Amino acid sequence: MENIALIESFSEFKDDKLIDRVTLMAILEDVFRNALKKKYGEDDNFDIIVNPDKGDLEIWRNRIVVADGEVEDSNREISLAQARKIEPDFEVGEDVSEEVKLVDLGRRAILALRQNLISKIHEHDNTNIYKQFKDLEGEIYTAEVHHIRHRAIILLDDEGNEIVLPKDRQIPSDFFRKGENVRGIIESVELKGNKPTIIMSRTAPGFLEKLFEQEIPEVFDGLITIKKVVRVPGEKAKVAVDSYDDRIDPVGACVGMKGSRIHSIVRELGNENIDVINFTNNEQLFITRALSPAKITSIKMDEEAKTAEVMLKPEEVSKAIGRGGHNIRLAGQLTGYEIDVYREGVEEDVELKEFTDEIEDWVIAEFSKIGLDTAKAVLEQDVNDLVRRTDLEEETIKDVMAVLRSEFEE
Repeated sequence: MENIALIESFSEFKDDKLIDRVTLMAILEDVFRNALKKKYGEDDNFDIIVNPDKGDLEIWRNRIVVADGEVEDSNREISLAQARKIEPDFEVGEDVSEEVKLVDLGRRAILALRQNLISKIHEHDNTNIYKQFKDLEGEIYTAEVHHIRHRAIILLDDEGNEIVLPKDRQIPSDFFRKGENVRGIIESVELKGNKPTIIMSRTAPGFLEKLFEQEIPEVFDGLITIKKVVRVPGEKAKVAVDSYDDRIDPVGACVGMKGSRIHSIVRELGNENIDVINFTNNEQLFITRALSPAKITSIKMDEEAKTAEVMLKPEEVSKAIGRGGHNIRLAGQLTGYEIDVYREGVEEDVELKEFTDEIEDWVIAEFSKIGLDTAKAVLEQDVNDLVRRTDLEEETIKDVMAVLRSEFEE
């Protein structure tokens, strides 16, 4: 292989990977110096001249002329007779520069050199990809579905970069087909064996926050600030918003007339129910707003323990707890308080765990999953509604209610 042919083969990678001239020269020199070390044992007496623009490369070996028969290091020294074959007027003690052709390295060395060259280019490319996506962490990104696996979807962007969307970062209702565009945030980027692993997420709270920035101009412009986002992906989310401009209604601006502004966000998230709440430093008022749509009668707070006992009318309790307990759980995450709900006017109640002699633990656990931890909380519910909200049979629910009811009968 001639020098120029190797450079031409390299130019293919240069065009594909957009490697700048300085980097190209550094990679080439590094690759050739490694080849020279293997061939001659050292490389510091070689000059390598790379001209990627013209597509040529020169390697020169520098040696000192010594008297015939006195050569001790053939890499650094050359006999007078050999030197005069290069130039007839050389004398002992002078420096000789002799060009080394690639063919002098041997066929195996040339093949190894080319492989090393390809490896170095890919390594450089992977480093650039890593840096590029590391800067994009937390930002929205769009890529196309390339391959659907059981535990993840493999996406490709316009530049052919591979992005992984794991199953646990997908919204439960997500369903994608090959060739379809997918939006999410770049959650993390790691280098594994010199290859970057790029993870996308659609379940992270940051994805919802970035969607607000994209879809609501006042958020993008900084007129409205998103203070905190909490989510049960695909089910429910709560977003606390604030504005430093008293003329702006942050909730109204985010939701829009009849929900017009937030509609596209809800649709992107698989019809996730999004509550937008006015942020306030008044923690009692913030808890009241966070438990919306329930109307609270009173709150007893312990600011040190970060607990809040909330009193509500019986008909408001199910609203405060929400389907699957999502509303009260998200309100707690949003405010940083552990919130307990109490029914107004109910002085006596019994926790379900007190009935373990008569009700099986797994049945009690089913009620706890939807936020029902006391006897009266269960008795206030409609049987058909409980069948729909739990994995319990109607007959089982009626038997439980009979046991609980007997506790309060005279």
